[in-house]
Amino acid sequence: MPTCAHRGPPSEAPGTRPPRAKARRAMSATDAVHALLTTLFVGAAGYAVRYALGPPGSAWRGRVDHLLHAAMAVAMAAMPWGPLLPRTGQAVLFTAAALWFPLTPVRRPGESLQATTARRLPYALGMAAMVWMLHSPHATHHAPAAVESTTGSLVTAALALCLLTCALCSLTRDMPGLRATSDTRGILPRPYGHFWDGSTALGTAIMLVMPH
Repeated sequence: MPTCAHRGPPSEAPGTRPPRAKARRAMSATDAVHALLTTLFVGAAGYAVRYALGPPGSAWRGRVDHLLHAAMAVAMAAMPWGPLLPRTGQAVLFTAAALWFPLTPVRRPGESLQATTARRLPYALGMAAMVWMLHSPHATHHAPAAVESTTGSLVTAALALCLLTCALCSLTRDMPGLRATSDTRGILPRPYGHFWDGSTALGTAIMLVMPH
């Protein structure tokens, strides 16, 4: 009586991997980047909260600034793993924050109103990028493909480029070897402020172009 030979799983050609294994490898790389960004934003949130709860007598507008920075950093840290609050609520909060920074400038002695407003625009830009990520076609996947590939891509690219420029300016501000002159006034009177401003802008730019 003929017997049926047992057939094992088909052998793979040399140098090939199953698609599922490749997908797992790609996902693990994305998760690693998200984990690094989460660590960065958690550190930025802690730094902002520290100065929001600063010594008595600190300016109330400065405290609000830091609280808004902390709220954005916490939301960005949680974004890859799931929103902490409904998207609509976050969008309302960060839209108000994007308007807060340019509309509440604190002028320094000898500084024009235009210069004061321009100094706070990078913060408004970061808040606007947060709102865009919450409701962009890239994030929601509810818009037609043509809209996602044209308008959405252009807005995302423009925001990412502006944030990268802000990050470069902040991260090199206190490095006299990279710049001929150093502005000792700084954006905010706090140690390591430029580092956290630049790192947050850089992390936001990366988040803009990554799936979340």
